[in-house]
Amino acid sequence: MIVPAHDEEAGLPATLVSLRRQTVPPDQIIVVDDASADGTGEVARAHGATVLRPDRCTGSKARAQNYALPHCTGDLILAVDADTVLAPDYIERLRPVFADPGVVIAAGNVQARFARTVWERGRSVEYLFGFHFQRPIQQGAASPMVCSGCCSAFRRDVLTASGGFPERTIVEDMDATWSRQIEGHRAVYVPEAVAWAADPATLPYLRRQVWRWMAGFFQNVRLHLRPMARRKPMLALWVVLAVLEILLAPLWWLTPVLLTTAGHVRPAIAVALWLGGELPLLVATLLHAARKRNLPPLQVLGNVPCLYAIRAVNTYYAWKAMIIELVLVPLGFAKSLTTYHKGR
Repeated sequence: MIVPAHDEEAGLPATLVSLRRQTVPPDQIIVVDDASADGTGEVARAHGATVLRPDRCTGSKARAQNYALPHCTGDLILAVDADTVLAPDYIERLRPVFADPGVVIAAGNVQARFARTVWERGRSVEYLFGFHFQRPIQQGAASPMVCSGCCSAFRRDVLTASGGFPERTIVEDMDATWSRQIEGHRAVYVPEAVAWAADPATLPYLRRQVWRWMAGFFQNVRLHLRPMARRKPMLALWVVLAVLEILLAPLWWLTPVLLTTAGHVRPAIAVALWLGGELPLLVATLLHAARKRNLPPLQVLGNVPCLYAIRAVNTYYAWKAMIIELVLVPLGFAKSLTTYHKGR
């Protein structure tokens, strides 16, 4: 088990406690104290973890994980973010899927640890919808878009043979998920295995995280889409649909204005029509997710307005990333994002 950590003394204890409480205990817990300026290393040692500290900051989560990779034993490696808490049965529920020799990467259902600010509440709705609607459909087609990097398990021999955690893009989890599927291996979503991730509580941190995620997505599109279309067409379909959604997002935002100006519809009715196109599916999915996760339904639905604040940030950075990574970088007018900033 690898836990990359840079200045994580505050959040790390809860993560390590959750790892120690697993019903199937991990063989080892390695914390990579990635040149932290706080007490990350001391906290990790106090919780019984093996601590590795590079001479200098590695600069990314993937490089920190690769620093620990030669020290890992066992057939599986579980990569866990230093701000993520696993359910006690996470490993127990995840491990059985590896009985299939074709499965080389798997991850569970990620939910938000906190729902205090507008941004955390919006992200909690994103997670509930994504992991209870989109991800099950992708898994049903044997083509999950990503095994979340905060809590993914990897078959160690395949991971090592492929060169370790991918460092060529800014989002190693998507790169690994797409690469292994293109090679003919299987990636699996395990909905019964639950993890809770800490998300950005403020807009500056949210912007930093979303920019990294979107830039990384389009880096992977540029790198993988052509071979994916040939070797894993169903996964390519999900990717193309995601790109189309980004392309059409500005039009979606403008729909009430267009209905009001061009369609001569009253503003209130225009907004109702705009929201009415998606709210039935969104609400139904959230009620289902609330039941599955044992959450108060009214509280979940009360967070829905916060989703639109998150979407506004997503739209801006998705378009920025698309233009830079798919147009300007290939033309030599810009450099690809390589600097890894914490998103919290």
